[in-house]
Parts: sequence; structure tokens; C-alpha cells
Amino acid sequence: MHARSFRRAVAAPRVAFAVLGVALACAVAAPASFAAPAPDISVETLANGMRVVLWPDHSIPNLAMFTFYRVGSRNENVGTTGLSHFFEHMMFNGSKNYGPGEFDRTMEAAGGANNAYTAQDITVYQNWFPRTALETIFQLEADRIASLAIDSAMVESERGVVTSERRRSVEDHNMNLLDEQNWAAAYIAHPYQWPVIGWMVDIENWKIADLRAYFRTYYAPNNATFVLVGDFERDEVRRLLHKYLEPIPSGPAPPRVTTAEPPQKGERRGELRKPAELAAIVASWHVPAASHADYDALRVLEALLFQGESSRLVRRLVERDQVALTVGGGMQYALDPTLFQVNVQVKEGIEIARIESLLYDELGRLQNEAPAERELQKAKNQLAADVYRDLQTISGKAQLLGLGDVYFGDPKALLTVADRYARVTAADLQRVARTYFTAANRTVSVLVPEAAEESKAAAGTPSAGGL
Repeated sequence: MHARSFRRAVAAPRVAFAVLGVALACAVAAPASFAAPAPDISVETLANGMRVVLWPDHSIPNLAMFTFYRVGSRNENVGTTGLSHFFEHMMFNGSKNYGPGEFDRTMEAAGGANNAYTAQDITVYQNWFPRTALETIFQLEADRIASLAIDSAMVESERGVVTSERRRSVEDHNMNLLDEQNWAAAYIAHPYQWPVIGWMVDIENWKIADLRAYFRTYYAPNNATFVLVGDFERDEVRRLLHKYLEPIPSGPAPPRVTTAEPPQKGERRGELRKPAELAAIVASWHVPAASHADYDALRVLEALLFQGESSRLVRRLVERDQVALTVGGGMQYALDPTLFQVNVQVKEGIEIARIESLLYDELGRLQNEAPAERELQKAKNQLAADVYRDLQTISGKAQLLGLGDVYFGDPKALLTVADRYARVTAADLQRVARTYFTAANRTVSVLVPEAAEESKAAAGTPSAGGL
């Protein structure tokens, strides 16, 4: 399962939550304050620069070990797009003491499982395993960090895997391809314009020297946060940290990403014409990074617009006016200013212009009319429920700690984020809607369905009936 990547990620990545129950999300009575846990969390930095976050949890005899590398498509350049995602594959394909495939086999034999994902700002490796496998998993992680095998045969094999993945998950997937084009149009300077999986021409032309230099720079201990949550004793884990991870040398300081996207001064529009059953639209607006003061209000606004069947855009486009099959969107955690998107799968026979008119009307209503307290509180409760759910699992806790450390510089930052949501007012939602949801700040990408024969003719390809 480790070859799972995200276009921009849940990236989020948005956190994946275990089910706790929907009563909290549906309740509209304001909760008292979010009851912040007082966990026994420790944070330290090893001699080689690796950040270590430990949270003992003896509720079950299992552990979640997540390693967050501060590298994603944001760190790539022209000619090297997709390298971060490529290493998501390579990190499972052999090292000094474990040959190709042995990482998975050794972990599974010890009762464990793993996964990984790549996003714009981070690449995350996830291990879940029983208490009895603790030292084995340390050995596996240390070996691939210290001595990953980067040989030409394996590189070419995985290059083929990734090109196939790009064709399947992007080029043959209309909504993902439209999303890719929306990001590429919305950014003219900042590397958020790159797709996480990379451009095909770059994937086909990476050199071994590019890979080795990239690995030395970004997959070093000083560019990582190591998170361990579960059934362990702190003294034992510190012994394993000093035995296996601390001896790995630090790497050079990764170059800073200094490029800032200039303000957008007018609407940008683009069309994607290809064979498709239905039209689709992606509209996006530039919004601030996760560390910005407006981020919490935008997150509440996201819940109000999209979360649940009674959310505003689902009600308006799917239920009331019945012009869309689905509507979704929002934003993700981001180190730099990112996009707030609305994605609509259009019903057959509905004009794109009508979809846009209804969408902009609904956003304009939010700018001009304060949402009712009941609606606002429901959105806050839904977000609080997400946090509560995540805190019920060792995996969810590890994810929150790592994201907090990367995006806010504090592993505990997201444990009490519902308190911040609770302070958002209706006036805050109106203010951010007026600030960011403007025509000049908007990028619109439209999928225009074509018949297969029309697409071939446009490409200069003879039809089946031609010579």
C-alpha cells in the first residue's frame, strides 16, 4: 500500500479520521471549551538534528511510527519534478541490509504494516506494528535512511511504475487532470504549480546523479521529524534512538524556498478538451499559508460550504438547483500561500455558465449576509468532531503531532485547534470571504467533453474509418 500518493494531499494533507460517531458533528449546541488533553508528550532533538516526538499510549499493545520529511513538490525545480514522490517508492526498494521487497516482508513477518504519502510540502512514511516488533522497525527505518540503494536497474523499474501511475491516476482521470491544470494556471512563479507526481517529461528524464543528490539533501535526519505513539517505555525508545537513528550523519541544510507568488491581478481561465461523459469545473482562489491568522476562519468556512449534505454548496448546487452531481473542495495545510478550491461535477445538459453564476451568487451571499449562529456552530462542531476522532487512535495522534510540528513548529499545535475554531465569529467568515473570494483572485478551469472522434481529429490522428 505504500505507493499511495496525493495530488496535493490530504494532504492535507487533511487528516484521515477513525469513526467516533456523528452525534458531536451534528449537534448545534455550543460545546464548552474543547477539552485539551494533558498528554505525556516529549520533544527532543538528536545530535544529528532529527526532531523526535514521543507520546506513550498504553491503551493497546501497538505503536504508530511516522517519519515526516520536509520535502515535497515545493522543493523541486524544472527538470526534477516528481522526485519526492519517486522516493516514496524507492524507500521500499532496498538498502544496505535489506534487499528489494525485504522491508515489507520483514515488517509483515513481525506483524506490522506500512504506508506512505507525498504532498506539496512533506513526504510521510507510516509504520504500524505490535509492541514486540519495536526494535525490528527501528532497524528497518535506520537502514533505509542511512543507506538506501539507488541503483540503475531499480530506478528504471520504478520509473516505469511511476509513469504508469501518472497515466492511470492523472492523464486518464479527468478530474485529477483538470485539478492539475488549475494549479498550473493559478501559479506563475511558486513551485506549488508542479504536480506532486511530476510532469511526465521529467519522470522520463531524471538522471541517477539527480536522485543521489536529492536524497542526500532531503532525506537526512536533520530534515525529518520522527513521531512515535503507542505502547512503549520512554527509556527503551531513547536507547533505540541513540543506537539506530542518532549515529546517522546529518546532511547539508536544504536550500530555502524563497520564491513568493506575486498577487494575482485578474481572473485566469482555461479549458481542458478531451473525451468525457460530463463537464466539470474547478474554481480556485489564493489564500494564506497555515500559519496565517486567517487560516482558522477559512477552515470553518470550508466546513460551512462543503461538509455534509446540509452544507451550503451541496444544498445549493446538488439539492436545490440540481445542476451538479457532486461538489467538494477546500484547502490543505500549506507552508506557503495555497489555493481554496471548489470542484463541481456538472449534470448532463447544464451549462457551465449557470454553475458559475450559482456558485458566485452563493459566495456573494456569504460576503454580504452573516451566517446564522446555528449554522456557524454546526461547522465548528464538525471540525471539533474531526479532532476528537483523530485523538482516539494512535495513528491519528501521530498524524496530528507531525503536522503540528511541520506546519506550526509545535507538535501540540493541532491538539487544541478546536479551541481556535470556537473563537471564529460570523464577522470573521464575512471578512475572509470578502478578502479572498474576488474575481481578480480567481482561476477557473473547465472540462469540455469531446467525442472520441473529435479528440482524434484535433490531435491530427486518423479516425478508425480513415486511411
